[in-house]
Amino acid sequence: MTTLGDVVDLLHAWFPPATAEDWDAVGLVYGDPARTVRKVMFAVDIDEAVAEEAATWGADLLVVHHPLFLRPVHGFAATTPKGRTLSRLAAAGCGLLVAHTNADQAVGGVSEAMAVALGITELEPIVPGPSEPYDKVTVLVPTDAAAPVRAAIAEAGAGAIGHYDHCTFSVAGQGRFRPLEGAQPTIGTVGDIELVEEERVEAILPRRLRRRVVAALLAAHPYEEPAYDVVELADPHALTSGTGRVGVVERTTLRAFAQTVADALPGTAGGVRVAGDPDRSVRRIAVCGGAGDGLLDGLVGSDVDVYVTSDLRHHRAAEFVADDGPALVDVAHWAAEWTWLPVVAARVTDALGDSVETRVSTLRTDPWQFRVDPSDPSDRPERSA
Repeated sequence: MTTLGDVVDLLHAWFPPATAEDWDAVGLVYGDPARTVRKVMFAVDIDEAVAEEAATWGADLLVVHHPLFLRPVHGFAATTPKGRTLSRLAAAGCGLLVAHTNADQAVGGVSEAMAVALGITELEPIVPGPSEPYDKVTVLVPTDAAAPVRAAIAEAGAGAIGHYDHCTFSVAGQGRFRPLEGAQPTIGTVGDIELVEEERVEAILPRRLRRRVVAALLAAHPYEEPAYDVVELADPHALTSGTGRVGVVERTTLRAFAQTVADALPGTAGGVRVAGDPDRSVRRIAVCGGAGDGLLDGLVGSDVDVYVTSDLRHHRAAEFVADDGPALVDVAHWAAEWTWLPVVAARVTDALGDSVETRVSTLRTDPWQFRVDPSDPSDRPERSA
């Protein structure tokens, strides 16, 4: 038997809620974690039509990308569209879970699924996700007291690297000092310069443990005034998660690649818009699922040939092209993010087997319903050179 809590735990392991943006609203919105789950449906958006589809199919859990309630609410009365949507799920006994910005950046998340759907390989984040901040502590300690100090800082959390702990580095040296009037030296005499065989002990530690590690160091050190320092380490940007994805395709033209994009994504009224020379040679491709114009500045002057994203604004796109940035391919927000749904549904099936049935909603929740082309474009203004 698989419970709703089991599915939530699985999805949260892949897309940790703690990695979502501060403004976001992710996680379990509605449902009893103890309830049995046999059917899970996936959709980009949650509206009345999607809720009806989930309820009619008999879904026990609906997983969506976009939050139903992004801002706090005091209730969900069925007098509003959002209230009717959640009321329909509640009446059908269907839970609701949101994986939004936590799914955008994750390995196997939205941008990665979109890139794979477009045939892009050798993927890496455009902007790597932030690693947990680390410090390095260095302390000088008499040789015969080095082992207890190393043990104390390790027990406090320093020196843990992956599947190892008690990781420290030591090098021998000589310490010099002169105790002054009022000092109570462990070694040496007031007024005399003392020479002591010491070790320089170094270890890294999560910054959140700084206070605890320093307290342990001071408690274990034999000196009245130990010499130590704590240095903040730079983020190595080594994570494989992060914003957007960049990789390569077989060399082709912008026109041919844009056609690949159009063929790979679900059809929408807006279609695929392209800015750039159609015959431009392209190989290195950047993508960002959802609205990605926030990444434009970082792509100017890069080795990227094409940037695929959604919701590009007129002035930002025009300025970007004028700055000799990569060509732009603008696709429907819903279509880009829909590519993630079959991927996550397949992962759930692989993880839970036939105890849970999955379904991907094909309802087009893109807000644009149709497009009207001019009946006679011959008298329209021409595009400037």
